[in-house]
Amino acid sequence: VVDVVTKGKATIEDIQHKMVGRAVDKEYYRERRQKPFDGSKVLVELDGVSLPGRVKDISLKLHAGEVLCLVGAEGSGSESIVRAIYGMISPSLGTLNIKGKPLPQTSPRGAAESGVGYVPRERKVEGIISGMNLFENMTLSQQSRFSNWGILNIAAEKALARDWIKRLSIKASSENVDCGNLSGGNQQKVVLSKWRSGGSDIMLLDHPTRGLDIGAKEDVYEMVRDMSDDGVGILLVADTFEEAIGLAHTIIVMKDGRMQKRFDCNMGNKPTPFDLLHHMV
Repeated sequence: VVDVVTKGKATIEDIQHKMVGRAVDKEYYRERRQKPFDGSKVLVELDGVSLPGRVKDISLKLHAGEVLCLVGAEGSGSESIVRAIYGMISPSLGTLNIKGKPLPQTSPRGAAESGVGYVPRERKVEGIISGMNLFENMTLSQQSRFSNWGILNIAAEKALARDWIKRLSIKASSENVDCGNLSGGNQQKVVLSKWRSGGSDIMLLDHPTRGLDIGAKEDVYEMVRDMSDDGVGILLVADTFEEAIGLAHTIIVMKDGRMQKRFDCNMGNKPTPFDLLHHMV
């Protein structure tokens, strides 16, 4: 228990401060940092893609620096699109290109080698490996980088982990701690740094703030803006309408496996939650 407050005497800001130990930025989604993206550089393109099951005739482009958000009810097909781009589902129709080329192999390994990083909704199941320490989790997707004739350069792995612990303000006593013992927010930072430290320039974020507290969510939003500034293309499946509207350059509303509406979310011209809901039902 952090504190006990009297009903009616504490503001939302007071409660948030007590929950996260600091004031929450009024610019929660960092909307003032939103900049136009480079529309000439296409990182991911789907043309008439259908997937086994309900997803039909999806055509979209993800550009460098763009935050493209898929919004829809559970089962709308948003998560399936993310998994297809990561090589976990093969299209039954249409073409899926990464940087102008089909995946060399339809697999997560092929996607990762093409610069695609994936932050899953179930980070404790798919994102990290509990029982392995922080530096091992962070460098897991880059073993060839740290291996010479089959021998891992553990000192180099640890040095990289320490650098990213500092960059992302990961709260850990050292790079040797068990990743399973970190808070949800710090685990998510490890998952994100696993891909960013390896140079991934396409990031697939499937409900990246699910289960995180207010302060940890704010940290993730800051990282999304940083990645966008660096020219990373981000495909986001958001937890809430507000999150989608606050972060996205582009929103695509999904319903029953099909695209219903595309919104350009330039500053000063963003849709409302009602606008999104209208096309979902």
